[in-house]
Amino acid sequence: MKFDTIIEPFRIKAVEPIRRTTRNQRLQALQQAQFNPFLLDAEDVLIDLLTDSGTGAMSAEQWAGMMRGDESYAGSPSFRRFERTVSDITGFRHILPTHQGRAAERILAACAVDDGDIVPNNTHFDTTRANVEATGAEALDLPAEGATDPTVERPFKGNIDLNRLDRVLTEDSHRVPLVFITVTNNSGGGQPVSLANIRAAAELCHSHDVPLFLDACRFAENAWFIKQREQGYGNHSPAGVAREMFDCADGATMSAKKDGLANIGGFLALNDDELAHRCKNELIRTEGFPTYGGLAGYSLEALAVGLREVLDEDYLRYRARSVAYLGDKLIGAGVPIMRPPGGHAVYLDAAAMLDHIPPLEYPAWALSATLYLEGGIRSVEIGSVMFGMTPDGTEQPAPMELVRLAFPRRVYTQSHVDYLAEVIEYVHSIRHRIRGLQITDAPRVLRHFSAHFEPLGDALVAGDGDE
Repeated sequence: MKFDTIIEPFRIKAVEPIRRTTRNQRLQALQQAQFNPFLLDAEDVLIDLLTDSGTGAMSAEQWAGMMRGDESYAGSPSFRRFERTVSDITGFRHILPTHQGRAAERILAACAVDDGDIVPNNTHFDTTRANVEATGAEALDLPAEGATDPTVERPFKGNIDLNRLDRVLTEDSHRVPLVFITVTNNSGGGQPVSLANIRAAAELCHSHDVPLFLDACRFAENAWFIKQREQGYGNHSPAGVAREMFDCADGATMSAKKDGLANIGGFLALNDDELAHRCKNELIRTEGFPTYGGLAGYSLEALAVGLREVLDEDYLRYRARSVAYLGDKLIGAGVPIMRPPGGHAVYLDAAAMLDHIPPLEYPAWALSATLYLEGGIRSVEIGSVMFGMTPDGTEQPAPMELVRLAFPRRVYTQSHVDYLAEVIEYVHSIRHRIRGLQITDAPRVLRHFSAHFEPLGDALVAGDGDE
């Protein structure tokens, strides 16, 4: 007998209060934050979906492991447990801990990428792109056909375009030091990548003597989608599918703040001895000794537990179903979203919802700010603010205008999601009153984290007395 109700596969053992605010209080908070959700105080946020990075709840076993954490500067047993876990899951020979994923990206880029190189990816996320471009290389996105159309329903919209990858490797392999595939494809709407696509990309790369790396932040969620959607994998375990993914690659970077189920941490894993030696020296120079890599011993212990817990089938089923539950409610209400829903987030299609706002008046940013104003929901723009600035400083529209609602792991319940759906449906009903914004101050690189904005007109939402 099948039952459809989503049941969290855990019991709640500790709770943390969240504070309701009035609309006027949220308006004042937005104004003080220069209309940038990153600059809001967390205590002024009711439901925080800005990111799923490091924001999840840890398990009783993780807290118990943290009590065992050994803080020795070198040779800590906590590192050995972490190293053994990552090696068991990935099969890579060299495991270098880092304080988070962008540190692993920076170390790899510093040691393997040069000015004038090309680094293909299904779609680079923000820090990966920034670290590649900081070397003077080109971060080249090769999304599969249909990936940038939110209305297209395909099981593996996160795939890399193999024909374009083949062309780049054939014409410019001397300029390609490595290829990345991001699993799941965060900038592309949290869409998964098929094992067939990873395997075919690996064959192309290796035929040109180019290493393939996975950006493995959400490797377990990607493995779950392969198990559910790819023919021949229905009876495989998530751990077995994940290992097949890693076996195709020559290395991986990971922000373990996602599928590591922990608050901090990451790693760089690879097989090449000589590259690993260079990366280890760079790690020592910038992060710390290779057996702690900028992390406390108790964080290494939490990661060692979390990386195994994340592969539990009950957890992954709950995780994917919770996100799909919100996606299904919004689709039923006529709210345009990236389809199908991703594994860690629902992505609202702001270009379709706010089609009266031009891309360079930042419709996705305006929608994100309005979700906070009307319902206390914090989200993140993935559009022309995050990806609209070229390395030479030229402003251009991004391929999509999305608002990501990233679910922290094991934090919110179904009633929170029902409330979230209500807020989004209300904002959708007043969408024609939402106005665009302009940037008043911003850095050149990763500007979305700290940019300042102001509405174009007297208010973000036109015609409202509170404004």
